[in-house]
Amino acid sequence: MKPLPLTVRLAAGLAVTAVEQVRKLPRQLAGLPVTVVSEALQLSMRVQQRVTELAIKGDDALSVLRPAEQEPEWATFDEDEPGDRSAPAEDPWAEEEQALAAGPPAALPTYDELSLAQLRARLRALSAEDLEELLAYERAHAARPEFTGMLTRRIANLGNQ
Repeated sequence: MKPLPLTVRLAAGLAVTAVEQVRKLPRQLAGLPVTVVSEALQLSMRVQQRVTELAIKGDDALSVLRPAEQEPEWATFDEDEPGDRSAPAEDPWAEEEQALAAGPPAALPTYDELSLAQLRARLRALSAEDLEELLAYERAHAARPEFTGMLTRRIANLGNQ
């Protein structure tokens, strides 16, 4: 049997492909809104990225012509504002420096080397005052959430007893 001409075979192939696509259409229509929104968002992001890249290149090019201000005129600092400077300002870091200078609490001189499990084993032997001192020391130094949480719970348990 002699093969059919190429144009006939192409037309038949196109017809079958069209029928297949029409059958797939209902499934594709369900996902179409998501696909369209996704494509639009991707395009929007690409445009934004390109605009940002161009703005950065423009800033670099223009920085040669106009150097950046060292201190913008709108920036104000506490020391710039007029005020009564006769009274010495209280050092906001003094309390923290004192806490850091203080050694570990007397109740547990090896506190800094203790693991969480080792500390837990020693908690029952400590008074509420000792625990408060440990908690203050922990907050001023390492401020580890698991240590502060355990000390806080132990202090609350002592208060409930």
